[in-house]
Amino acid sequence: MLQLPPLSLYIHIPWCVQKCPYCDFNSHALKHDIPEQDYVRELIADLDSDIARFNLKDRPLHSIFIGGGTPSLFSPEAIQSLLSQVLSRFEHRADIEITLEANPGTVEAGKFTGFAQAGVSRLSIGVQSFASDKLIKLGRIHDGCQASKAAELATSCGVSSFNLDLMHGLPQQSIENALDDLTTAIGLNPTHLSWYQLTIEPNTPFYSRPPKLPEDEVLWSIQDQGIALLHAAGYRQYEISAFSREGYQCRHNLNYWQFGDYLGIGCGAHGKITDINHGEIYRTVKVKHPKGYLEKDRTHLDQLKTVSAEELPFEYMMNRLRLSAPFHLDEFQARTGLAQASISDLLEQAREKQLLSNQGQAWQVTTTGHRYLNDLLSLFL
Repeated sequence: MLQLPPLSLYIHIPWCVQKCPYCDFNSHALKHDIPEQDYVRELIADLDSDIARFNLKDRPLHSIFIGGGTPSLFSPEAIQSLLSQVLSRFEHRADIEITLEANPGTVEAGKFTGFAQAGVSRLSIGVQSFASDKLIKLGRIHDGCQASKAAELATSCGVSSFNLDLMHGLPQQSIENALDDLTTAIGLNPTHLSWYQLTIEPNTPFYSRPPKLPEDEVLWSIQDQGIALLHAAGYRQYEISAFSREGYQCRHNLNYWQFGDYLGIGCGAHGKITDINHGEIYRTVKVKHPKGYLEKDRTHLDQLKTVSAEELPFEYMMNRLRLSAPFHLDEFQARTGLAQASISDLLEQAREKQLLSNQGQAWQVTTTGHRYLNDLLSLFL
């Protein structure tokens, strides 16, 4: 039987100083002043429409994540206005996790205290690398010193935790370069590290003009040695690319990966909502371009789609199998509304291929399964 999971909120702020050549997110290089007040007004109108559309007024809010783009381009005053209006519409825990993505550039980093006072409890700082030559290749506007300074400011600005976003497998990066980056990040003592490999995505400058990336052998060595380094430093890997100190896992992302619900407001934001009254799960996409999103008296909703029963096994596994913790068949049934037997044959195939192992109803991704995750997921298509 379909059950209601926790409800989170994703807020998309699309502007950035310049578009990075690897980025395929919905972001737009800033050409004029940011229309902060107008955008906050439309975000709240967007939220109110979703609350009414899905009858959410009585559902408590689990977490908030403000992503982009570069949300730290907004003023602390605009973030405070936004958060106060959002939180007034939901019941929530006093210590609700509220994450804001930030650029390590000195102007944005100087706002960290203001963001904390506005209600932000967690910062996610897009470092990507501490090596200035690599940052230039990635099109980043900060240098290694600014990245370190931003992390130092995050420890004293009033937030309860912070994440460093770090890439590996960068153009012409050696094993030593990658591990030096990771060692520097660990030395800054973040409570959370997102450490992931650069991938070349369609419709990006890197896709049309690919840089020379490390060979697969080097990439595997970086991955294996880097994970060992993180474990030795006291970071627990709880998701493919997420490592945290004990008790500092990202609540918001955990809700995604456990196939929870989330509203998505803002330009191009995606959402997923469970309707137990009709036994349906919906996906939403909002108007992508800021100009269209900011038009008065128009709907912010671009797409509303029902996830079919045939799609649900893959949708669930695509998220859930990223986690290190095992999943249980009763959770699969509660989150999808499908009978456990609907995937029993597929689970057996995965076990025969040594991609999954199980103890009763608890299923665990094996080391091989994590390494060949796409092969594992393809079984559920």
